[in-house]
Amino acid sequence: MSAPRLVAFDLDDTLAPSKSPLDARMLETFASLLEVVPVAVISGGNFQQFEQQLVTPLRKREGLRLDDLHLMPTCGTRYYRWDAGDWALQYAEDLTEDEKARALAAVEAQAKAAGYWEAEPWGDILEDRGSQITFSALGQTAPVDVKKQWDPTGAKKDDLRRRVQAELPDLEVRSGGSTSIDITRKGIDKAYGMQRLAELTGIALDDMLFVGDRLDPEGNDYPVKALGVPSHAVEGWEDTDAFLRDLVPTLRSA
Repeated sequence: MSAPRLVAFDLDDTLAPSKSPLDARMLETFASLLEVVPVAVISGGNFQQFEQQLVTPLRKREGLRLDDLHLMPTCGTRYYRWDAGDWALQYAEDLTEDEKARALAAVEAQAKAAGYWEAEPWGDILEDRGSQITFSALGQTAPVDVKKQWDPTGAKKDDLRRRVQAELPDLEVRSGGSTSIDITRKGIDKAYGMQRLAELTGIALDDMLFVGDRLDPEGNDYPVKALGVPSHAVEGWEDTDAFLRDLVPTLRSA
């Protein structure tokens, strides 16, 4: 493909370890990219998680403008832009109260039936994010190394996703981070978010590049690939950093 006019990323395990701030090396590389092309981040975490992992570290970098940074938390069900010194919500595809209640009940019941319900979690297992219900098997604040050990092949998440999807055919159920699954309105996934991004920025999907660690058919990045957006698969933030170190000079000279 020709040089992309916008580069979009997943967050956890693509730009940073799960629910952790960007590494200092990745932060510099990401900031360098943002200086030459608009950047979007679309991931399952809520806006507060985006702030902790990405925005707060970026704001500490002197002289960096955030006008061309597009934030799409909860799998693109919400969209924020920098406006007059703060983040402004552009849209939110919230679940109804009935959809939330059914999603929470279904994922708890199926997780317990499958033996995936942790008796002593690190924080909340279930979270209502307004436009998304998120199940985190070990709790929201579980240590990264423990998360990696829980489901290294993704088999548990994929099994739970299928179980919950069968119970909620009118909603969208996707594997999320290393220990999570996300539930949104039907058809409201990362592909939807990317389509809205194209509409609101005027940048065609063919002129974008998406980078993610879950582009496999069971992953929550896969809808972007299936949509036809040029995509690049990575296996962690170090892989992303190496890829961007090659890409940024190419974009500077384009």
